[in-house]
Amino acid sequence: MSAIVNCTDRQPPELLEDTAAGSARRAFKPSHRWKVLGIGVAANASFSATFSGIPATAVMIRQGYHLGNAELGLALGLLGLGVALSELPWGLLTDRWGDRRVLLIGLGATAAWLLVMAMLVVPTRTRIPDVALLSASLLITGLLGGSVNGSSGRAIMGWFRENERGFAMSIRQTAVPLGGGLGALILPSLALAFGFSAVFGVLAGASALSALFAWRWLHEPPTAGKDHLAAASVAGPAPLRNRDVWRIATAIGLLCFPQVAVLTFASVFLHDFVGLGTAAISASLATVQIGAMVMRIWSGRFTDRHGNRRQFLRLCSAFSALAFTMLWLLVLLGPTVPGGQLIRLAVLPVVLIVAGISVSAWHGVAYTELATLAGASHVGTALSLANTFVFVGFFLVPVAIPGLLHLWSWSGVWLAAAICALIARPIFLRPA
Repeated sequence: MSAIVNCTDRQPPELLEDTAAGSARRAFKPSHRWKVLGIGVAANASFSATFSGIPATAVMIRQGYHLGNAELGLALGLLGLGVALSELPWGLLTDRWGDRRVLLIGLGATAAWLLVMAMLVVPTRTRIPDVALLSASLLITGLLGGSVNGSSGRAIMGWFRENERGFAMSIRQTAVPLGGGLGALILPSLALAFGFSAVFGVLAGASALSALFAWRWLHEPPTAGKDHLAAASVAGPAPLRNRDVWRIATAIGLLCFPQVAVLTFASVFLHDFVGLGTAAISASLATVQIGAMVMRIWSGRFTDRHGNRRQFLRLCSAFSALAFTMLWLLVLLGPTVPGGQLIRLAVLPVVLIVAGISVSAWHGVAYTELATLAGASHVGTALSLANTFVFVGFFLVPVAIPGLLHLWSWSGVWLAAAICALIARPIFLRPA
Protein backbone atom coordinates (compact mmCIF):
# COMPACT_ATOMS: atom_id res chain seq x y z
CA MET A 1 0.00 0.00 0.00
CA SER A 2 2.62 2.45 -1.11
CA ALA A 3 2.58 5.48 -3.34
CA ILE A 4 6.36 5.59 -3.77
CA VAL A 5 7.96 5.24 -7.17
CA ASN A 6 10.56 2.49 -7.46
CA CYS A 7 13.43 4.47 -8.92
CA THR A 8 16.72 2.80 -9.81
CA ASP A 9 20.15 3.75 -8.59
CA ARG A 10 21.16 4.52 -12.16
CA GLN A 11 19.22 7.78 -12.02
CA PRO A 12 21.91 10.30 -11.11
CA PRO A 13 19.80 13.35 -10.31
CA GLU A 14 17.34 13.35 -7.43
CA LEU A 15 14.57 14.63 -9.62
CA LEU A 16 14.10 13.72 -13.28
CA GLU A 17 11.60 14.87 -15.83
CA ASP A 18 9.63 11.94 -17.17
CA THR A 19 9.12 12.67 -20.83
CA ALA A 20 7.53 9.35 -21.68
CA ALA A 21 4.24 9.68 -23.54
CA GLY A 22 4.59 13.44 -23.38
CA SER A 23 3.98 13.44 -19.62
CA ALA A 24 5.38 16.18 -17.42
CA ARG A 25 5.19 13.91 -14.41
CA ARG A 26 8.29 13.80 -12.20
CA ALA A 27 10.02 10.71 -10.86
CA PHE A 28 11.68 10.70 -7.46
CA LYS A 29 14.21 8.56 -5.68
CA PRO A 30 12.74 6.69 -2.70
CA SER A 31 14.95 8.77 -0.39
CA HIS A 32 12.97 11.89 -1.34
CA ARG A 33 10.26 10.84 1.09
CA TRP A 34 12.56 11.78 3.97
CA LYS A 35 12.72 15.32 2.64
CA VAL A 36 8.93 15.35 2.53
CA LEU A 37 8.93 14.18 6.15
CA GLY A 38 11.41 16.92 7.04
CA ILE A 39 9.13 19.52 5.47
CA GLY A 40 6.21 18.17 7.52
CA VAL A 41 8.30 18.44 10.67
CA ALA A 42 9.44 21.98 9.84
CA ALA A 43 5.92 23.17 9.00
CA ASN A 44 4.36 21.69 12.14
CA ALA A 45 7.21 22.89 14.35
CA SER A 46 6.87 26.46 13.09
CA PHE A 47 3.15 26.55 13.81
CA SER A 48 3.57 24.66 17.09
CA ALA A 49 6.03 27.33 18.20
CA THR A 50 3.14 29.74 17.64
CA PHE A 51 0.20 27.96 19.26
CA SER A 52 2.27 26.39 22.07
CA GLY A 53 4.97 29.04 22.38
CA ILE A 54 2.67 32.03 22.76
CA PRO A 55 0.88 30.44 25.78
CA ALA A 56 4.33 29.82 27.31
CA THR A 57 4.59 33.61 27.53
CA ALA A 58 1.25 33.78 29.37
CA VAL A 59 2.72 35.52 32.42
CA MET A 60 4.34 38.18 30.20
CA ILE A 61 1.15 38.59 28.16
CA ARG A 62 -0.81 39.11 31.36
CA GLN A 63 1.65 41.77 32.49
CA GLY A 64 2.39 43.44 29.16
CA TYR A 65 -1.19 43.69 27.93
CA HIS A 66 -2.63 44.35 31.44
CA LEU A 67 -4.98 41.35 31.42
CA GLY A 68 -6.73 39.36 34.13
CA ASN A 69 -6.82 35.57 34.10
CA ALA A 70 -10.23 35.50 32.38
CA GLU A 71 -9.09 37.88 29.62
CA LEU A 72 -5.86 35.92 29.23
CA GLY A 73 -7.81 32.68 28.89
CA LEU A 74 -10.09 34.24 26.25
CA ALA A 75 -7.18 35.53 24.17
CA LEU A 76 -5.32 32.22 24.27
CA GLY A 77 -8.53 30.27 23.69
CA LEU A 78 -9.35 32.20 20.53
CA LEU A 79 -6.03 31.11 19.03
CA GLY A 80 -7.24 27.53 19.35
CA LEU A 81 -10.75 28.41 18.16
CA GLY A 82 -9.32 29.84 14.95
CA VAL A 83 -7.58 26.56 14.19
CA ALA A 84 -10.70 24.56 15.12
CA LEU A 85 -12.89 26.58 12.74
CA SER A 86 -10.47 26.34 9.82
CA GLU A 87 -9.13 22.77 10.12
CA LEU A 88 -11.95 20.98 8.27
CA PRO A 89 -12.17 23.50 5.39
CA TRP A 90 -8.39 23.35 4.97
CA GLY A 91 -8.54 19.54 5.04
CA LEU A 92 -11.22 19.40 2.35
CA LEU A 93 -9.16 21.80 0.23
CA THR A 94 -6.09 19.62 0.75
CA ASP A 95 -7.85 16.54 -0.60
CA ARG A 96 -9.03 18.61 -3.58
CA TRP A 97 -5.99 20.83 -4.31
CA GLY A 98 -3.11 18.75 -2.93
CA ASP A 99 -0.60 19.21 -0.12
CA ARG A 100 1.80 21.60 -1.80
CA ARG A 101 -0.66 24.34 -2.71
CA VAL A 102 -2.45 24.37 0.64
CA LEU A 103 0.75 24.30 2.68
CA LEU A 104 2.32 27.16 0.68
CA ILE A 105 -0.79 29.33 0.97
CA GLY A 106 -1.23 28.63 4.68
CA LEU A 107 2.38 29.09 5.75
CA GLY A 108 2.83 32.20 3.63
CA ALA A 109 -0.33 33.84 4.98
CA THR A 110 0.56 32.92 8.57
CA ALA A 111 4.02 34.46 8.21
CA ALA A 112 2.57 37.65 6.75
CA TRP A 113 -0.04 37.99 9.50
CA LEU A 114 2.48 37.42 12.31
CA LEU A 115 4.62 40.15 10.78
CA VAL A 116 1.62 42.49 10.87
CA MET A 117 1.13 41.60 14.56
CA ALA A 118 4.80 42.32 15.27
CA MET A 119 4.29 45.84 13.93
CA LEU A 120 0.79 46.71 15.14
CA VAL A 121 -0.39 44.44 17.99
CA VAL A 122 2.33 44.89 20.63
CA PRO A 123 2.52 46.95 23.82
CA THR A 124 4.60 50.11 23.60
CA ARG A 125 5.34 52.96 25.98
CA THR A 126 2.52 55.02 24.54
CA ARG A 127 -0.06 52.36 23.66
CA ILE A 128 -1.26 49.01 24.97
CA PRO A 129 -3.51 47.03 22.59
CA ASP A 130 -6.79 46.11 24.25
CA VAL A 131 -7.93 42.53 24.79
CA ALA A 132 -10.31 42.69 21.80
CA LEU A 133 -7.52 43.52 19.34
CA LEU A 134 -5.17 40.90 20.79
CA SER A 135 -7.89 38.24 20.81
CA ALA A 136 -8.98 38.98 17.23
CA SER A 137 -5.38 38.87 16.06
CA LEU A 138 -4.77 35.49 17.67
CA LEU A 139 -8.06 34.20 16.19
CA ILE A 140 -6.85 35.12 12.68
CA THR A 141 -3.49 33.49 13.39
CA GLY A 142 -5.31 30.26 14.18
CA LEU A 143 -7.55 30.50 11.11
CA LEU A 144 -4.51 30.73 8.85
CA GLY A 145 -2.33 28.24 10.69
CA GLY A 146 -4.98 25.53 10.55
CA SER A 147 -3.74 24.74 7.06
CA VAL A 148 -0.58 23.05 8.32
CA ASN A 149 -1.80 19.95 10.12
CA GLY A 150 -3.93 18.11 7.57
CA SER A 151 -1.84 19.00 4.53
CA SER A 152 1.49 17.87 5.97
CA GLY A 153 -0.09 14.67 7.33
CA ARG A 154 -1.58 13.80 3.94
CA ALA A 155 1.83 14.26 2.30
CA ILE A 156 3.48 11.83 4.70
CA MET A 157 0.76 9.20 4.38
CA GLY A 158 1.14 9.40 0.61
CA TRP A 159 4.92 9.05 0.54
CA PHE A 160 5.43 6.24 3.10
CA ARG A 161 4.50 2.57 3.06
CA GLU A 162 2.05 1.03 5.53
CA ASN A 163 4.77 -0.52 7.71
CA GLU A 164 6.56 2.85 7.92
CA ARG A 165 3.65 5.21 8.42
CA GLY A 166 3.31 4.99 12.20
CA PHE A 167 7.00 5.77 12.59
CA ALA A 168 6.92 8.56 9.98
CA MET A 169 3.75 10.13 11.36
CA SER A 170 5.14 9.96 14.88
CA ILE A 171 8.28 11.74 13.73
CA ARG A 172 6.08 14.39 12.17
CA GLN A 173 4.14 14.68 15.41
CA THR A 174 7.39 15.28 17.31
CA ALA A 175 7.32 18.64 15.58
CA VAL A 176 4.54 19.72 17.94
CA PRO A 177 6.59 19.29 21.13
CA LEU A 178 9.74 20.35 19.26
CA GLY A 179 8.21 23.65 18.24
CA GLY A 180 6.51 24.02 21.60
CA GLY A 181 9.73 23.25 23.47
CA LEU A 182 11.72 25.77 21.46
CA GLY A 183 8.95 28.29 21.99
CA ALA A 184 8.93 27.62 25.75
CA LEU A 185 12.70 28.02 25.93
CA ILE A 186 13.08 31.06 23.71
CA LEU A 187 9.91 33.14 23.64
CA PRO A 188 9.52 34.05 27.35
CA SER A 189 13.10 35.35 27.54
CA LEU A 190 12.64 37.07 24.17
CA ALA A 191 9.48 38.77 25.43
CA LEU A 192 11.24 39.95 28.58
CA ALA A 193 14.30 41.24 26.76
CA PHE A 194 12.89 42.66 23.51
CA GLY A 195 9.11 42.68 23.81
CA PHE A 196 6.42 41.04 21.74
CA SER A 197 7.59 42.57 18.46
CA ALA A 198 10.51 40.16 18.64
CA VAL A 199 8.24 37.25 19.62
CA PHE A 200 5.88 37.67 16.68
CA GLY A 201 8.73 38.53 14.31
CA VAL A 202 10.63 35.34 15.11
CA LEU A 203 7.47 33.26 14.65
CA ALA A 204 6.82 34.94 11.30
CA GLY A 205 10.35 34.08 10.18
CA ALA A 206 9.89 30.43 11.15
CA SER A 207 6.70 30.12 9.08
CA ALA A 208 8.32 31.85 6.10
CA LEU A 209 11.32 29.51 6.22
CA SER A 210 9.04 26.45 6.33
CA ALA A 211 7.16 27.81 3.31
CA LEU A 212 10.46 28.11 1.45
CA PHE A 213 11.29 24.45 2.20
CA ALA A 214 7.84 23.37 1.00
CA TRP A 215 8.19 25.36 -2.23
CA ARG A 216 11.55 23.72 -2.94
CA TRP A 217 10.91 20.06 -2.07
CA LEU A 218 7.26 19.26 -1.44
CA HIS A 219 5.47 17.60 -4.37
CA GLU A 220 2.53 15.29 -4.74
CA PRO A 221 3.58 11.61 -4.51
CA PRO A 222 4.09 9.99 -7.91
CA THR A 223 1.19 7.86 -9.17
CA ALA A 224 2.95 4.64 -10.04
CA GLY A 225 0.88 1.77 -11.31
CA LYS A 226 -0.34 -0.93 -8.96
CA ASP A 227 1.03 0.59 -5.78
CA HIS A 228 -0.90 3.77 -6.32
CA LEU A 229 -4.07 1.94 -7.28
CA ALA A 230 -3.85 -0.15 -4.13
CA ALA A 231 -3.37 2.94 -2.01
CA ALA A 232 -6.23 4.78 -3.66
CA SER A 233 -8.64 1.88 -3.29
CA VAL A 234 -8.22 1.47 0.44
CA ALA A 235 -11.06 3.72 1.48
CA GLY A 236 -14.30 2.85 3.19
CA PRO A 237 -17.09 5.37 3.72
CA ALA A 238 -16.14 9.04 3.43
CA PRO A 239 -14.66 10.24 6.77
CA LEU A 240 -17.66 12.38 7.68
CA ARG A 241 -19.91 9.31 7.33
CA ASN A 242 -17.56 6.83 9.01
CA ARG A 243 -18.51 6.05 12.62
CA ASP A 244 -15.07 4.70 13.54
CA VAL A 245 -13.37 7.83 12.22
CA TRP A 246 -15.67 9.97 14.36
CA ARG A 247 -14.91 7.84 17.42
CA ILE A 248 -11.16 8.17 17.08
CA ALA A 249 -11.41 11.88 16.29
CA THR A 250 -13.58 12.44 19.37
CA ALA A 251 -11.22 10.48 21.62
CA ILE A 252 -8.24 12.42 20.24
CA GLY A 253 -10.00 15.66 21.08
CA LEU A 254 -10.89 14.57 24.61
CA LEU A 255 -7.38 13.35 25.37
CA CYS A 256 -6.03 16.68 24.15
CA PHE A 257 -8.03 18.61 26.78
CA PRO A 258 -5.58 17.81 29.61
CA GLN A 259 -2.66 18.34 27.23
CA VAL A 260 -3.97 21.81 26.41
CA ALA A 261 -4.30 22.57 30.12
CA VAL A 262 -0.58 21.88 30.49
CA LEU A 263 0.38 23.84 27.38
CA THR A 264 -1.69 26.94 28.15
CA PHE A 265 -1.71 27.30 31.95
CA ALA A 266 1.21 25.23 33.27
CA SER A 267 3.40 28.35 33.22
CA VAL A 268 0.80 30.21 35.32
CA PHE A 269 0.47 27.21 37.69
CA LEU A 270 4.23 26.95 38.18
CA HIS A 271 4.52 30.71 38.71
CA ASP A 272 1.48 31.39 40.90
CA PHE A 273 1.06 28.14 42.87
CA VAL A 274 4.51 26.53 42.91
CA GLY A 275 6.52 29.78 42.97
CA LEU A 276 9.08 29.04 40.25
CA GLY A 277 10.92 31.73 38.28
CA THR A 278 11.02 32.26 34.51
CA ALA A 279 14.08 30.06 33.90
CA ALA A 280 12.71 27.13 35.91
CA ILE A 281 9.29 27.42 34.24
CA SER A 282 10.85 27.45 30.77
CA ALA A 283 13.01 24.43 31.65
CA SER A 284 10.00 22.52 32.98
CA LEU A 285 7.87 23.17 29.90
CA ALA A 286 10.78 22.37 27.60
CA THR A 287 11.27 19.06 29.44
CA VAL A 288 7.63 18.18 28.81
CA GLN A 289 8.07 18.86 25.12
CA ILE A 290 11.37 16.99 24.79
CA GLY A 291 9.95 14.00 26.65
CA ALA A 292 6.91 14.05 24.38
CA MET A 293 9.16 14.04 21.30
CA VAL A 294 11.07 10.99 22.50
CA MET A 295 7.89 9.11 23.41
CA ARG A 296 6.20 9.89 20.12
CA ILE A 297 9.09 8.51 18.08
CA TRP A 298 9.33 5.41 20.28
CA SER A 299 5.59 4.79 20.22
CA GLY A 300 5.40 5.04 16.43
CA ARG A 301 8.20 2.53 15.95
CA PHE A 302 6.85 0.24 18.68
CA THR A 303 3.32 0.10 17.30
CA ASP A 304 4.54 -0.38 13.71
CA ARG A 305 6.42 -3.46 14.84
CA HIS A 306 3.68 -4.94 17.01
CA GLY A 307 0.52 -3.78 15.23
CA ASN A 308 -1.03 -2.64 18.52
CA ARG A 309 -2.00 0.98 17.88
CA ARG A 310 -5.47 0.73 19.43
CA GLN A 311 -4.22 -1.01 22.55
CA PHE A 312 -1.49 1.61 22.97
CA LEU A 313 -3.98 4.48 22.70
CA ARG A 314 -6.23 3.01 25.40
CA LEU A 315 -3.20 2.46 27.65
CA CYS A 316 -2.04 6.06 27.20
CA SER A 317 -5.47 7.32 28.20
CA ALA A 318 -5.46 5.26 31.39
CA PHE A 319 -1.92 6.25 32.37
CA SER A 320 -2.63 9.93 31.72
CA ALA A 321 -5.72 9.76 33.93
CA LEU A 322 -3.60 8.24 36.70
CA ALA A 323 -0.88 10.91 36.38
CA PHE A 324 -3.33 13.81 36.57
CA THR A 325 -5.09 12.15 39.51
CA MET A 326 -1.77 12.11 41.36
CA LEU A 327 -1.27 15.79 40.51
CA TRP A 328 -4.76 16.58 41.82
CA LEU A 329 -4.10 14.77 45.10
CA LEU A 330 -0.74 16.48 45.62
CA VAL A 331 -2.23 19.92 45.03
CA LEU A 332 -5.21 19.15 47.24
CA LEU A 333 -3.38 17.50 50.15
CA GLY A 334 0.16 18.88 49.84
CA PRO A 335 -0.34 22.05 51.94
CA THR A 336 -1.89 20.00 54.78
CA VAL A 337 0.91 17.44 55.25
CA PRO A 338 4.40 17.83 56.76
CA GLY A 339 6.93 18.93 54.19
CA GLY A 340 4.29 20.64 52.10
CA GLN A 341 6.74 23.29 50.89
CA LEU A 342 9.16 20.61 49.69
CA ILE A 343 6.32 18.84 47.86
CA ARG A 344 5.39 22.10 46.20
CA LEU A 345 8.89 22.97 44.97
CA ALA A 346 10.38 19.54 44.24
CA VAL A 347 7.58 17.04 43.63
CA LEU A 348 4.82 19.01 41.91
CA PRO A 349 6.95 20.13 38.92
CA VAL A 350 8.12 16.54 38.39
CA VAL A 351 4.60 15.10 38.50
CA LEU A 352 3.41 17.84 36.14
CA ILE A 353 6.21 16.93 33.72
CA VAL A 354 5.30 13.22 33.86
CA ALA A 355 1.62 13.99 33.31
CA GLY A 356 2.42 16.34 30.44
CA ILE A 357 4.61 13.76 28.71
CA SER A 358 2.13 10.91 29.14
CA VAL A 359 -0.74 12.93 27.68
CA SER A 360 1.41 13.97 24.69
CA ALA A 361 2.99 10.64 23.72
CA TRP A 362 0.28 9.14 21.54
CA HIS A 363 -0.40 11.62 18.74
CA GLY A 364 1.50 9.98 15.90
CA VAL A 365 -0.06 6.59 16.66
CA ALA A 366 -3.59 8.04 16.80
CA TYR A 367 -3.25 10.01 13.58
CA THR A 368 -1.81 7.01 11.74
CA GLU A 369 -4.69 4.80 12.86
CA LEU A 370 -7.18 7.50 11.87
CA ALA A 371 -5.63 8.03 8.43
CA THR A 372 -5.52 4.27 7.80
CA LEU A 373 -9.22 3.97 8.60
CA ALA A 374 -10.10 6.90 6.33
CA GLY A 375 -8.19 5.66 3.29
CA ALA A 376 -5.60 7.36 1.11
CA SER A 377 -7.98 9.66 -0.77
CA HIS A 378 -9.53 11.10 2.42
CA VAL A 379 -6.50 11.58 4.69
CA GLY A 380 -6.64 15.39 4.68
CA THR A 381 -10.31 15.43 5.69
CA ALA A 382 -9.90 12.80 8.43
CA LEU A 383 -6.87 14.42 10.02
CA SER A 384 -8.52 17.82 9.87
CA LEU A 385 -11.66 16.43 11.52
CA ALA A 386 -9.53 15.21 14.43
CA ASN A 387 -7.67 18.50 14.62
CA THR A 388 -10.99 20.34 14.74
CA PHE A 389 -11.74 18.49 17.99
CA VAL A 390 -8.19 19.13 19.21
CA PHE A 391 -8.41 22.87 18.70
CA VAL A 392 -11.90 23.09 20.12
CA GLY A 393 -9.98 22.03 23.22
CA PHE A 394 -7.46 24.81 22.64
CA PHE A 395 -10.42 27.20 22.76
CA LEU A 396 -12.54 25.71 25.54
CA VAL A 397 -9.81 24.76 28.00
CA PRO A 398 -8.16 28.19 28.43
CA VAL A 399 -11.60 29.77 28.71
CA ALA A 400 -12.76 27.20 31.31
CA ILE A 401 -9.64 27.14 33.50
CA PRO A 402 -10.15 30.60 35.06
CA GLY A 403 -13.65 29.52 36.13
CA LEU A 404 -12.31 26.28 37.60
CA LEU A 405 -9.63 28.26 39.42
CA HIS A 406 -12.28 30.54 40.88
CA LEU A 407 -14.43 27.64 42.07
CA TRP A 408 -11.93 24.95 43.08
CA SER A 409 -8.42 26.35 42.62
CA TRP A 410 -5.76 24.24 40.87
CA SER A 411 -7.03 20.98 42.33
CA GLY A 412 -10.20 21.38 40.25
CA VAL A 413 -8.19 22.00 37.09
CA TRP A 414 -6.14 18.81 37.40
CA LEU A 415 -9.12 16.69 38.49
CA ALA A 416 -10.99 17.80 35.36
CA ALA A 417 -7.92 16.86 33.28
CA ALA A 418 -7.90 13.36 34.82
CA ILE A 419 -11.61 12.90 34.08
CA CYS A 420 -11.19 13.86 30.41
CA ALA A 421 -8.36 11.35 29.97
CA LEU A 422 -10.41 8.63 31.65
CA ILE A 423 -13.46 9.27 29.45
CA ALA A 424 -11.33 9.09 26.29
CA ARG A 425 -10.19 5.52 26.97
CA PRO A 426 -13.41 3.61 26.13
CA ILE A 427 -14.08 5.84 23.10
CA PHE A 428 -10.88 4.70 21.38
CA LEU A 429 -11.58 1.57 19.32
CA ARG A 430 -10.88 -1.80 20.87
CA PRO A 431 -8.11 -3.90 19.27
CA ALA A 432 -9.45 -5.68 16.20
